[in-house]
Amino acid sequence: AIIRRHERDEKRDESMSKPLDVVVMAAGMGTRMKSQRPKVLHQLAGRALLHHVLDMAGALAPRSVVVITGSQAEQVEAALADPAKLANPALHAKLRFARQSPQLGTGHAVQQAMALLQDDGNTLVLSGDVPLTEAQTLSALMPMAEQGALALLTVQGGDASGYGRVVREGEGEGERITRIVEHKDANEEQRRINEWYSGIMCLPTARLRVWLARLMATERRNAQSEFYLTDLVAMAAQDGVPVLAHPTADLTQVQGVNDPLQLAQLERAFQWRQAQRLMREGVRMQDPARFDLRGRLKCGKDVEIDVSCVFEGDVSLGDGVRIGAHCVIANARIEAGAQVHPFTHIDGEAAGVTVGTGARIGPFARLRPGAHLGENVHVGNFVEIKNSTLGAGSKANHLAYLGDATVGARVNVGAGVISANYDGANKHRTVIEDEVHVGSNSVLVAPLTLGKGGTVGAGSVITKDTPPGTLSLTRAKPVQVANWKRPVKK
Repeated sequence: AIIRRHERDEKRDESMSKPLDVVVMAAGMGTRMKSQRPKVLHQLAGRALLHHVLDMAGALAPRSVVVITGSQAEQVEAALADPAKLANPALHAKLRFARQSPQLGTGHAVQQAMALLQDDGNTLVLSGDVPLTEAQTLSALMPMAEQGALALLTVQGGDASGYGRVVREGEGEGERITRIVEHKDANEEQRRINEWYSGIMCLPTARLRVWLARLMATERRNAQSEFYLTDLVAMAAQDGVPVLAHPTADLTQVQGVNDPLQLAQLERAFQWRQAQRLMREGVRMQDPARFDLRGRLKCGKDVEIDVSCVFEGDVSLGDGVRIGAHCVIANARIEAGAQVHPFTHIDGEAAGVTVGTGARIGPFARLRPGAHLGENVHVGNFVEIKNSTLGAGSKANHLAYLGDATVGARVNVGAGVISANYDGANKHRTVIEDEVHVGSNSVLVAPLTLGKGGTVGAGSVITKDTPPGTLSLTRAKPVQVANWKRPVKK
């Protein structure tokens, strides 16, 4: 969804002539998270809150993005070092950092970014812990700033505790916003105001610079002894600059994260959005409240997903794919008609995993990076496959390990079979040609090739290549002792 929003909003309205610069406040300590990790690096849907905010900013095609860091600044800045973690990696070249130390409030925070901003543009101020604002909502603020106004994203209704109240004066067409009163400074009457400030504003940078300089020259006479960015609203009103609001009733878009409870609430809200999108596209979900997408999921027609499944990275499900309950699937392509039975774990990492058309996987199977399965392959319970290919119609139904193996078509791998691929220093490959049958509890010591159509007897340890069509056995001579008595306790 983020990528689609980026593609849709990549080019801003042609009528907007001024460049847009984005300032992201990410300097807070986040003490209520009770964590050693910086608040903006806590994860939502498998990605840092700050990455979500930057994806949102990137969708607006900004000229630059300035991230204000403070508490644990080195960690926050290091977390943004990898362009691949952004929905639009090209945004990485536009990132700049400003340090806030000491931390003297939101106005003081934005002041630290001013040296990196140019007066010919507009500045959009975002918070690094408000991850789910939509680019389309932010775009509504920009025409207001283009006209020279101070534009605010406000909320009407809901729980306003902790948020600044938007004070309006006058009536009818003469009504105007005159100031914002922070929650801790508001009296009882002001706290009853049902319009509150989200923490997001957009305004001409030249005016931002003048008002911040004026703010820094004032005394911090408020409940928190801080320089409030919201005090700019009163300055704008005093200077005759219009203060305009774009109200939203979608609380999810403006909700910040201050503690683990709020983070969990946003996680569920985000997952519900993704589930709704997929179901509108035709995906059948047994229970959308028990679904987690932490990456990108592409689905064909008639896809069915059971409860408590987790999808990570890039996952593609072909037509008619069925995913059983409690599966975890990451970086994989599952072709049409395949079935993944419950409690299966598939993780392709960088190498990826492919499950062929009509394949049957699980329950309790594990496919690791580089596992590529052909059509109609069966991989059953407690079978692990890594860096291996299985040809069409091959089966490994029980309790087997295939690592660094090339398996042909119509091969049967019995229960308890292991490809011993590691000699303590290096990995070696096992090749099993078409129509080989490997008996249960056998060990295949690589490097090794089993010839086409051959059979390995159960319980064998095969250390040398076998010719096509042969039966290979390595069993010790049976020993039987008559009238054997087991030891007894003394």
